[in-house]
Amino acid sequence: MMAAFPVLPSGVTLDALLDVLRRLSWGAADILRAYARGQQPPFGFPPVLNVEDGGSGPVTGADLAVNQWLIDGLAQAFAAADWIVLSEETASEQLKPGEPLIAEWLWILDPLDGTKDFLQGTGEYAVHLALVRAGRPVLGVVLLPELEELWFGLVGADGGAGEAWCEDRTGERFAAALSDRQPLSELVLVASRNHRDQRLEQLLAALPLADRRSMGSVGGKVATILRGETDLYVSLSGRSAPKDWDLAAPEAVLLAAGGAISHADGRPLRYNDGDIEQAGCLVASHGPAHLELCQRMTAALQIIDPDFVV
Repeated sequence: MMAAFPVLPSGVTLDALLDVLRRLSWGAADILRAYARGQQPPFGFPPVLNVEDGGSGPVTGADLAVNQWLIDGLAQAFAAADWIVLSEETASEQLKPGEPLIAEWLWILDPLDGTKDFLQGTGEYAVHLALVRAGRPVLGVVLLPELEELWFGLVGADGGAGEAWCEDRTGERFAAALSDRQPLSELVLVASRNHRDQRLEQLLAALPLADRRSMGSVGGKVATILRGETDLYVSLSGRSAPKDWDLAAPEAVLLAAGGAISHADGRPLRYNDGDIEQAGCLVASHGPAHLELCQRMTAALQIIDPDFVV
């Protein structure tokens, strides 16, 4: 495991970091599950699940509680660590347009990815944590509270495949199992439940795929690829675009498992570059057909919307 993983900040060991992330993640799961069921949340958080407008989407008391739990937990466990934590809930206070945060090591955190699904009661929500260095993720955590799945991804030192696995609450570990389907006619797409428009439907219709399913939360979608249930996910910017915290952790786990994610023209995603929006046509896949998928989508978009920047 250690050989595949880049150097961590001074004073932080991988084993200690994983132990803390496990504890914080399962604590976050308990907080979210309590709020989802109208029960008293643990750790002294208030029981009222208020919902406010966060600008780009709803913000609940559950978002804020998990945000505090994770940020405080990392600070207490690694008081001397040379990193900064950027959260969806604190980004408006931390960021200035066009200016990246000055940090070699940066945590990018989404305490509740899929807030609409959380409020709708579908159970398809997630928690994301990603450790980023020089604009690229090196470690990712995706927690699926309702499925009691905790996904870890350690990206290889070369930025590619490393090690990815899932744990349950008992600590039993399961390796990622990407499918070996390669012809486009055999691939299964996982699509967004809440973010779809006509252009996306036109784009997907241009691909001769075998099947599609819907899922909330980017982390939940990528987990279906990690289990081998589906093979690709497509994000096409419209009135909004996914943000750094939507994608950094799922990308880390998918890359570590041997999958791929990029813009449709092959450009890698960049984080903490002064623009938190991951705009364009983004393709996440299990890997073998990634290049062909990108080429097909780029060609289709030139017909559907010639001015669209992939």
